[in-house]
Amino acid sequence: MNFAKFALLATAIAATPIVAHAQDAGTTIYGNDDAPIGTVESNADGIVTVDTGAHKAPLPANLLANQEGKWTVNATKAQIDGMMAQQVAQQQAAAEAQAAAEAEAAAKLDAAIAVGNPVITADAQPLGTISELIDANVVVTNEEVGLVTLPRDFFALDAQDQLVARANLADILAAVQGG
Repeated sequence: MNFAKFALLATAIAATPIVAHAQDAGTTIYGNDDAPIGTVESNADGIVTVDTGAHKAPLPANLLANQEGKWTVNATKAQIDGMMAQQVAQQQAAAEAQAAAEAEAAAKLDAAIAVGNPVITADAQPLGTISELIDANVVVTNEEVGLVTLPRDFFALDAQDQLVARANLADILAAVQGG
């Protein structure tokens, strides 16, 4: 009777499909055209990274199947490389757009930090007018305490493109007055 249970268990295991996340590094993955797509570089957390030679393509493990002893995916190498190239191009375009936006914002801020321009504080109170630029510092003339010197990187532009010192008025005046 134990032999019968063992035989039944062995038959059940043999009939169970091989789980798609069982690929090891170095295993060749084939496309639906039976041509090699690439080799498995890693297999972690349900993602099988396949090195196609052109890209490191992350494929969900559940899309891979073991057919006749070969690991396959329902795509061709050209399709996978094409999708990866498109994704890389989109990421590069987004990074370039972000860099351009940051450069534009920095240029706007640099233009706003100029002698004669008014400065408000983070709590929307008038701080004064820029009277001088000295190296990395901005000197603002304030009616109450006179000259206030702040580092250039202490400034930003608000949503209305007003030059803002990144602290509230009370804190700036307290710091200038030694308090």
